[in-house]
Amino acid sequence: MAKIKGSIVVDAERCKGCGVCTVNCPQEVIELGKDVNSKGYYYVYMAQPDNCTGCANCAVVCPDGAITVYRVKV
Repeated sequence: MAKIKGSIVVDAERCKGCGVCTVNCPQEVIELGKDVNSKGYYYVYMAQPDNCTGCANCAVVCPDGAITVYRVKV
């Protein structure tokens, strides 16, 4: 059976750093960063990219639609 490897892309300009995605990630992949976007919001990033399974929980709960999830069979 093929293993699924996931990856996310965060649109930093759309992210307002609400943190909803961080608490809904079962693999604890996403964290709030220390950098800010042009609007002054801290945005999220993949802190543990090797743990991402591509479950898409983060994209589903993101109120701003700032997260895109990709899945690859390994």
